[in-house]
Amino acid sequence: MCLGIPGRVLELRDEAGLRMATVDFGGVRREVCLDYTPGAGIGSYVVVHVGFAITEVDESEAQRTLGVLRAMADAVETELGEPLP
Repeated sequence: MCLGIPGRVLELRDEAGLRMATVDFGGVRREVCLDYTPGAGIGSYVVVHVGFAITEVDESEAQRTLGVLRAMADAVETELGEPLP
């Protein structure tokens, strides 16, 4: 199964010409490429699939989706490699 998981951008940086960020997924942090979401900045919520932010979402949608994903714990753990706290 493939999931797009929402997370909040915490830090931005440039790595070899790529816009990279540390993104928090409700307690799990991952490095994410932001090149497909040029408007995303610190505090933005993005939907991430296989390490790439693919769209921005508002905070309420991100929180609602994370709630649903917590209810589907096995799918989230498979996608992120660890469960959401």
